Amino acid sequence: MTSELKQQFTLKISQANKTRLVVILYEMMLVYIEEARQANEAGDQESFRKGIKNAKGCLHELMASLHLEYPVAENLMQLYVYSDRELTRADLRNSRTELAHVEEIMSKLHAAYETVSKQDESSPVMANTQTVYAGLTYGRNNLNESLADQGSSRGFRV
Repeated sequence: MTSELKQQFTLKISQANKTRLVVILYEMMLVYIEEARQANEAGDQESFRKGIKNAKGCLHELMASLHLEYPVAENLMQLYVYSDRELTRADLRNSRTELAHVEEIMSKLHAAYETVSKQDESSPVMANTQTVYAGLTYGRNNLNESLADQGSSRGFRV
């Protein structure tokens, strides 16, 4: 993942509510799967394994965040366990076929959570973070981001 993409995800995470955080995890996982696929096509075994490892990290975070007292969570857990096995198979077999299976499942779940997140109007999980305002500048296709409250004390509130 490029440093620019990491910065974008960091910015999204700092301003996301609970549902949006799940969407971001799916997005990150899909990026890592794509990186693994491209590395496999290029014959780069080390990057392929790293992409799978990172995708599994996102998947394990999704598994840990499930509230198993709800019936739908059990179904999601089964999909996550299947996806974890497929990622392991892809790593062991050095194969893109299993990556495609996982990518298809995660893309559908991402789309579903994206729809749900639009209905969630709860406040961001992280409080006391810098506010970012973005808008188009007078330049052609330029995006200008400015941070508010740059001088204020940021950190954890007790």
